[in-house]
Amino acid sequence: MQENNLSEAQQQIEMLRESAADFVGRNTDMKRLRERRGILPGYEPEHLRHMAELGWLGIVVPEAHGGLGLGFCELAVVLQELGKGLMADPLVPVAFAARVLQHGDNEGLKQSLLPQVVDASLLPCVAWQEGLGGIETAAIETRVEADGADLLLSGRKRFVAGAAGAGGFVVSARGAAGCGLYWVDAQAAGLTVGHEQRADETPSGVLEFDRVRITPANVVSAAGPQGLAALDRALDEAAVLAGAEMLGVVEAALHMALGYMRTRVQFGKPIGSFQALQHKAADLYVQQELVRAVLAEAVRVLDADTPAQERASMASRFKARASDGGLRVTREVIQLHGAIGFTDEYDAGLYLKRALVLSAWLGNASAHRRRFAALQQEVTV
Repeated sequence: MQENNLSEAQQQIEMLRESAADFVGRNTDMKRLRERRGILPGYEPEHLRHMAELGWLGIVVPEAHGGLGLGFCELAVVLQELGKGLMADPLVPVAFAARVLQHGDNEGLKQSLLPQVVDASLLPCVAWQEGLGGIETAAIETRVEADGADLLLSGRKRFVAGAAGAGGFVVSARGAAGCGLYWVDAQAAGLTVGHEQRADETPSGVLEFDRVRITPANVVSAAGPQGLAALDRALDEAAVLAGAEMLGVVEAALHMALGYMRTRVQFGKPIGSFQALQHKAADLYVQQELVRAVLAEAVRVLDADTPAQERASMASRFKARASDGGLRVTREVIQLHGAIGFTDEYDAGLYLKRALVLSAWLGNASAHRRRFAALQQEVTV
């Protein structure tokens, strides 16, 4: 019986992989991608609607809230394929916000917002970072202050992926009772949304809050010792999902380089016959497979609902590996192509720029190595 269930699960995963690969094969358009650089919302809305029709926005949303109720293994497979076509945005930011809502305390918000996420009628994002260099969720200067039964939210958030198309934001803030999470509609009075450009010229939101009113119905997680627990858990999950997209970027970039090495002729031979380049290609393949292996372990940990410390350690271990491996492979791919790799017209540069974004978002390799080391020290004490 267990073998049959495992077989069914594997079949489901392969069906999702094939569906995503078909979607990428039919819709990848690098010329269009270049044309959209610097233009809001930073992705193709039509592609997002198709993703919703395929059910991808609801893969990890529970069935009770209109989703498919599947696991992170299934979503990671889809993101890996979308990464190959540089088409994953805004799937990971939306999944990040949906998971914060799901882990939060407010059942009313779950019932009202999550079904809208599944059909793409509402795209939520998470506004939690305020400055450079850290991934500590409690490093918060944004404040809430009581105003009768309501709260007034003031402060500034940066690096909000997906903000240009968002219908609302989950915002972390500090108050008299501690830190909590709050839902803010994108049209709320006192909210200003600006944008910064990332390395791949996709937008990153900058949110300014000027006494934005928060009603009790819009408190995602009440302030207190566990006020950021939903954010902490969802951050680990999103870091793994971003790494899954990175694996797709790595696979596509290395595939492009190997194809070039087979066809580019120098000194009367394909350059792929030169032993020095073969060694480099083999090293890059090892990096790719290391990312794949740790991803498999990371999604297993997430799907098993393991204790918080083990989950956080695994997420940081994988995000550090994916960030390092992704940057190394995409940079070396440029070198393997020679001068043409540096031109904007050649697609290798697009993969490098996406790797730069993914490696930094939700914490770069150095930040996650520090976090992993700190978590391991807690275990040994």
